[in-house]
Amino acid sequence: QVQLVESGGGLVQAGGSLRLSCVASWSISSINAMGWYRQAPGKQRETVSVIVGHSTTNYADSVKGRFTISRDNAKNTVYLQMNRLKPEDTAVYYCNKAPPQRGYWGQGTQVTVSS
Repeated sequence: QVQLVESGGGLVQAGGSLRLSCVASWSISSINAMGWYRQAPGKQRETVSVIVGHSTTNYADSVKGRFTISRDNAKNTVYLQMNRLKPEDTAVYYCNKAPPQRGYWGQGTQVTVSS
């Protein structure tokens, strides 16, 4: 069964940092693009960042310069380093392929940023 497990979320003050991890139950080395997504209460899920291969990255304008996506194929893990967090970053964060595929969504990890 395909599974993605996100972790690393929590409660942090504005300006703080968190590092999210997403571990896949299968080898991600054959997956060209992986992404991080988030859904805030009452809002639609949005794309936060995508990594294509090992070095091509894309970010939503709202997180550009603050977040960094990376991957470690040997560990089947995708990371999201989040710095200078803002209250508007509060959401449940998910990883998935890029573009995302139904059936690959995990439980997500809650990130709450207090002002």
